[in-house]
Order: sequence, then C-alpha cells, then structure tokens
Amino acid sequence: MKGGARTERLAERGGLRLAEDAPPLLGPSGLEHARRIVLDYVPHDARQAAERERVLAFIDAHPDALLRSCADGHLTAAAFLFDGARERVLLTHHRKLDRWLQLGGHADGDGNLVRAALREGVEESGIEGLVIDPRPIDVDIHTIPARRTKDGTVEPEHLHLDVRFCVYAPIGAREVVSGESHELGWFGPDELEGLGLDDSVTRLFRLAFG
Repeated sequence: MKGGARTERLAERGGLRLAEDAPPLLGPSGLEHARRIVLDYVPHDARQAAERERVLAFIDAHPDALLRSCADGHLTAAAFLFDGARERVLLTHHRKLDRWLQLGGHADGDGNLVRAALREGVEESGIEGLVIDPRPIDVDIHTIPARRTKDGTVEPEHLHLDVRFCVYAPIGAREVVSGESHELGWFGPDELEGLGLDDSVTRLFRLAFG
C-alpha cells in the first residue's frame, strides 16, 4: 500500500498526535492495553500471524513484559516515519547496534505502545507534530546480542518484541540527530541497496509502499 493510501485511511480513522501530559499506562492494566494493541494488528501472512501469537504468548507468560528488567525480553515500539510527501522514510544508523533501523525503543513500562512509538519518533528524529496510525503495521521478534554496558556489566542476550506503527511527519519537517544515532537518513523503497538492512526492515518498506 502506498504511503498516500495509508494517509487517507489514517484520516478516515482519526490519527493520533503525542499528548505530552498523557500519563503512562502502567502495571497490569498497561499490559492488558498493550495486549489489545497487538490483537488489533492484522497479520499480512501466515508467518506474521504466528509472530503475533508468539508476542501474545510472551505477554501472557511475563507480567513484566513492558519493563527492561524482564530478562527474557520486553516489548518495544517502533515508528516507521514517513516524510511530509509520504515518499521516503527516516532511518537511524543506530549508535549501539551500528546498523540502519527504523526509529523506536523501549516501552519502559508504558502499555500505550502507540504513545511509546510516537515518543520514540519525536526523540530520535527531533521532529514535532508527528501523527501516528494507531493500528500496527507489523510485529517482529528479534534477538538483541549480549553487550557490555558503560558501567562494565554485561547485558545478557534477550528478545525485543517490536510492535511497529506508521508515523507521519509534517511537510517541511527537518530531522535532528540525537545521541541514539550516528546519523539519520531519508530513504525511498528504491534507495535501500547498500544499507545492509535486515529482512524485518525491508519487510516494512514492502508493506508500506506495496
């Protein structure tokens, strides 16, 4: 589906903007809210249907799935951020992972994954006034390798259960590189060669631009 077509559908359903004063949804009610968001995801094939069931099973088995302290893994929220013309998407050359990825990050206890994705989109892009489609476009489970942290401790290998949303920047928006990134770049679906993207990122481009 073209970015413009998704924008029309978004307008029909009512897009959401970031409400800075909205309180996070914490605890069991927050986790149940996150579960409903995952249930709202419409898988595009059998593989993604199975992936959604894995995310739901993880949530049911881990009452702390929204927290980084959940050692097996935790829920994350991603912003697939379109430019104002809906022709290109902003990717980050991630500082820690040293790879080109969509914007996003940890839920940090907030079960409102839509809000978490918007928050991460604003923080990592430096762009205000973003609008999000509240229904996920994709879910993905991937392994984060063990790494040594700044204080010398080792963060063990764990899973990120990533719930992904289409987000839209206003026309004329200018990105600002944050401490999370080596650099930021706008890319269309025909500009991905040489970036070394993993399959889950190229899948997002296929889904969004069809």
